[in-house]
Amino acid sequence: MPEQQNIEWKESWRDEYLKWICGFANAQGGKLYIGCDDNGNVVGINNSKKLLEDIPNKVRDAMGIIVGVNLLTEGG
Repeated sequence: MPEQQNIEWKESWRDEYLKWICGFANAQGGKLYIGCDDNGNVVGINNSKKLLEDIPNKVRDAMGIIVGVNLLTEGG
């Protein structure tokens, strides 16, 4: 599945991606996949447990909205 208006692939998390989340929130929604290259191939992440806690807190603190964060496993 290629990147689209409401789908973004990122290899790792950076706080600057909060702008993508803000854009999704102000449009029709969207999904930001962390741990995938620009073609959607899984490259993985090392700190998934920490990101599952950090990302929702950063979004809440920056924008005052609640986002769903899920951990997907390759092949599952």
